[in-house]
Amino acid sequence: MRRYSRIVGTGGYLPPRRVSNNELAAELAARGVQTSDEWIVERTGIHARHFAAPEVASSDLAEQAARQALEAAGVAAQDLDLVIVATSTPDMVFPSTATILQHKLGITNGCPAFDVQAVCSGFVYALTVADAMVQAGSARCALVVGAEVFSRILDFSDRTTCVLFGDGAGAVVLRAGDTPGILASDLHADGRHVGLLCVPGHVSGGAILGDPLLKMDGQAVFKLAVGVLEKTAHATLEKAGVAASEVDWLVPHQANIRIMQSTARRLHLPMERVVVTVGEHGNTSAASIPLALDHAVRAGQILPGQNVLLEGVGGGFTWGSLLVKM
Repeated sequence: MRRYSRIVGTGGYLPPRRVSNNELAAELAARGVQTSDEWIVERTGIHARHFAAPEVASSDLAEQAARQALEAAGVAAQDLDLVIVATSTPDMVFPSTATILQHKLGITNGCPAFDVQAVCSGFVYALTVADAMVQAGSARCALVVGAEVFSRILDFSDRTTCVLFGDGAGAVVLRAGDTPGILASDLHADGRHVGLLCVPGHVSGGAILGDPLLKMDGQAVFKLAVGVLEKTAHATLEKAGVAASEVDWLVPHQANIRIMQSTARRLHLPMERVVVTVGEHGNTSAASIPLALDHAVRAGQILPGQNVLLEGVGGGFTWGSLLVKM
């Protein structure tokens, strides 16, 4: 009998500190950088984001989201046999944030734990890997987390990027079963565009070489994102044999309201069927899709049996999508 994986629990966590556009604008003004709530909302749809305290790491956010997902799934941490964390802001160079999370959850059964780095597409990549491992029989119960502290890598002298991002974590628990849950997926990358969105610094000899802060060509990213998101969505739907009209909810990477609106139009989906959390969360990179998914599940929007399309695009350039039967 063929094995499938199914999402049986979701969780999400945002740091307590909510930073409104007005508060951020005031902080930036003190640095000589001018922006406003109106300017940010018009271009991005963002009203606020959450920043983690200096002592809080990605694994701390991941732990909170993971515990929520485990509780929702009715699964004990020791029952997990796979832990994957998608992050671009790991706690350390190594070991992986996943192993740190494994320890914080008290998992001592020796299950594999590793990170996936695909920036804002990271959760889609990680969920696809976990699904494949479940289908192959390598795992029966997997925890997949997206966790970021992007506030640590922002250039607060660049108003075009520092207003976009926030911190947070989202998680899902996958369990093996005999009915399909992950219906299809589609992943891509194109390294020719590595310079469009990157953090070009690295550690060497105990010092930072290059620039350790986020750099982005916003217009180029927007243009590329809209095109590839439409293509990957159609590819996943075709693999699953599902029409766009049969999609109950689109849960996109929460990068920019304009990108989400454009993607919805191209898929002929009304915005009423798009989960939008960017207004309060900002762009939390690999955490944005699972955070939005958990929000919609807990709000009673996404219901069991519905078709949910997840999609993201990020630096690399990476992009991908999954179709999930909840």
